Amino acid sequence: MIVKAVTMTFLLILALVPALVFPQYKLPKVTGPYEVATATYTYVDKNRIEEFAAAGKNRFVNVQFWYPENADGTYPLLVFSHGAVGIKTSNASTFRELASHGYVVCSIDHPYHSFYTVSEDGTFTLINSEYKKEFDNANQEGVYTREQLYGFFQKWMELRTDDMNFVMDTIIEKSENDKAPVYQHISKDKIGVFGHSMGGAASVELGRDRKDVSAVVNIDAPFFSELVYDKETDDFAASGKAYMTPTLNLYSDDVWKQLGRNSTYAANYAADKNFKEVYTVHFQGAKHLSLTDLPLFSPLLANMLQGGKATIEQYYCIETENELILKFFDYTLKGIGRFTSEGTYGSR
Repeated sequence: MIVKAVTMTFLLILALVPALVFPQYKLPKVTGPYEVATATYTYVDKNRIEEFAAAGKNRFVNVQFWYPENADGTYPLLVFSHGAVGIKTSNASTFRELASHGYVVCSIDHPYHSFYTVSEDGTFTLINSEYKKEFDNANQEGVYTREQLYGFFQKWMELRTDDMNFVMDTIIEKSENDKAPVYQHISKDKIGVFGHSMGGAASVELGRDRKDVSAVVNIDAPFFSELVYDKETDDFAASGKAYMTPTLNLYSDDVWKQLGRNSTYAANYAADKNFKEVYTVHFQGAKHLSLTDLPLFSPLLANMLQGGKATIEQYYCIETENELILKFFDYTLKGIGRFTSEGTYGSR
């Protein structure tokens, strides 16, 4: 009887866990006039050898598009990079909203940096354990020296920006000769980049390096590319170099409280001086993952990963974030209206 009772309890837990971890939820509102289509592809970079796999294999990148369905004309291209251990659908509500207003959005899975990714042929690739260890230790005080951390920042950014450059170049090339609907809707002269956490840091770097990028949205990320390491002080500092690409910064409490206190965010703190056109928004009561869709479909998992529950109402947070990103890209890439939204959006 005891064995039977334990077995029944175990089966009950198994039945309830999915509902607890992934409860039913409503999708954030989509306000644009277009129906949204999606497409997924695997791109293979013949110019790079995969550092995380067996010798001789080329680097691959899985992407997913959201774009206006049954629409005429061309639309700006927006390329997104996920967080340190995220996935390409981390901000799918944002992608759907943007596509419904006339944008082609491409989100990238960075293999071995993403929690998992699935290729066109069904190949399943998990996060690399050594990278995960580096990242976890980098968030622990005293494990690495400041100089070692700076080296990790540069290494992580190189992989991310190489992926993004490869994907963007591939898309631009396909927009000229590939008849698939998604490529025929792309205006290669109007490009924006955006990302969450480490993906936001990579987007900022591309905003400096690529002349065809006209707008950047940084979601809760340090400006790794705008930092220098000072051996005399053994610390990070803002490079002080002028940054010319219009940039929107969206911050949760987790990052906001570190500005001016943590040297990892020294370049963010100096943005008002070094960036030609920069806008800053703080979501009061938000935590790091509040600026993704994760708390919508798994509040329990989000709370575990970010060390507690956010006080901001999640739908208000993500829908306001999506509205601001849309307005910013409309202003910078389509010349629609003005962008004046700055300051704090409070808990609701």
